Amino acid sequence: MEYGYVNARIKGMKSRLLTTHDLDELTNKPDLDAFISSLEETAYREELQKAGIESAGLERIEVALRRDLIRAFQKVLSLFAGEREEVYIRIILNRWDIQNIKTLLRGKKINAPTNEIRDCLLPAGELDMAALLELSKQPDVRAIIDLLATWRIDYSRPLTRNLPAYLDTRDLAVLELPLDRYYYERALSLLDNPEHYDQQIILDMITTEIDITNIRTLLRITREKMQDETIRDYLIDGGRYLSIERLESLASSGSIPDILVELGTTPYGFLGGIQPECISAGRISVIERELERFMIEKGCKNFLREPLSIAIPVAYIWAKQNEVINLRIIAHSIIGDVPESELRRALSYV
Repeated sequence: MEYGYVNARIKGMKSRLLTTHDLDELTNKPDLDAFISSLEETAYREELQKAGIESAGLERIEVALRRDLIRAFQKVLSLFAGEREEVYIRIILNRWDIQNIKTLLRGKKINAPTNEIRDCLLPAGELDMAALLELSKQPDVRAIIDLLATWRIDYSRPLTRNLPAYLDTRDLAVLELPLDRYYYERALSLLDNPEHYDQQIILDMITTEIDITNIRTLLRITREKMQDETIRDYLIDGGRYLSIERLESLASSGSIPDILVELGTTPYGFLGGIQPECISAGRISVIERELERFMIEKGCKNFLREPLSIAIPVAYIWAKQNEVINLRIIAHSIIGDVPESELRRALSYV
């Protein structure tokens, strides 16, 4: 793999990302029109103009950001087409397949309008927009799983196996957990040479994500006061810092504040800095946002690793994702008239 050429291209893409100053300027915009006008002076101009033909306001922004993100990720993937390193990029991008399937299942369970479900989809993985749109037309959860199976999509395997349990309980967790587990186990099976530097980078990201997924699961289990003997069934093996045994020990702490204290000796000790009133109120979303911020920062730190490796593309993927998240937060905050100080705290600067 000629990393010199590929990473020079990706560094060129990185140069078009917004700076901290750019984001700060956008947070000061009085309304969406001013926000869009400023954003049209950036690399988002082309997609904003295209989206403006068919939509307006917040919808225009959402469509443009989504399309720009997809285009950026597809460009990164194209740089590795036919190379062995392509599998590493696909491992990272296939995270969106999992998220899209979850979005479809959740939307159908609550009978959300098809157009609302479609607006939340991001075809950055192997499932393209045509496939996702067809899935969104299905009448219910079972029909989505049946169609995935008909198409022989690998993700249908854990869903089909656990469909009877879902039909009995109507609990999406019995589908989502096996789906997560399938994705991570498949990713780990492809990373079979831990001595290979590129694989070390991807493995570091995947195993950290497993930790974070398990922490989120553990917090929900604790909040819902589930029985200790069932906890192992909800956890995914292969975490970077937290083994299943350690997680079971954390579960025995009995409360979310106690779990966060116990995590103080791990890289996730930063969770102890969350405001006590948020923790005591069981506001897991606040904790999840901090975990998401940690993961984004970790991904972007790959820019500092070996320049002639997969680190630069991985870092760009996370940086681009973070930029789009920040822009969405700003746009929604402008509509909701969120105070600037609160808005800035919600952003992730990397």
